[in-house]
Amino acid sequence: MKRRIVRWGPFPEMMSLRQAMDRLLEESFVRTPRRLMEPILGHEMAVDMYETDQAVVVRAAMPGARPEDLDITVMGDTLTIKCQTQEDPDVSEEQYIRREMHCGQFSRSVTLPIGLEPDKAEATFEAGVLTLTIPKAEETRPRIIQVKAK
Repeated sequence: MKRRIVRWGPFPEMMSLRQAMDRLLEESFVRTPRRLMEPILGHEMAVDMYETDQAVVVRAAMPGARPEDLDITVMGDTLTIKCQTQEDPDVSEEQYIRREMHCGQFSRSVTLPIGLEPDKAEATFEAGVLTLTIPKAEETRPRIIQVKAK
């Protein structure tokens, strides 16, 4: 049986050590598990934002909220959605077996693209989802230019 001699190099082993150290540091400091962050940050609402030819649409999930609990503001290019939810008055603290739904005030701010008209925004609230439609300014909307043959 022939044996093959392979030249040893330190770099593959050092690279795996570096990857292990990176993973350790990320898990320890960068990516804190969500369940550990919740008492610090509170509840953060999930937000989707997408663009159409005419507007930018922002959808935010707020289970348990009512339209009168919401406060929506646009200052400059920052959209802020605040919500204040109340605890169920019929259930006392001692009656809870498990409690994961968040009550109290929470908010979320997102940066909007430029060229919108927040004064003409429309908001609807259905089934715990806020839908905010902010129209684009006329000068930022795409225009179709017809090409004529001669």
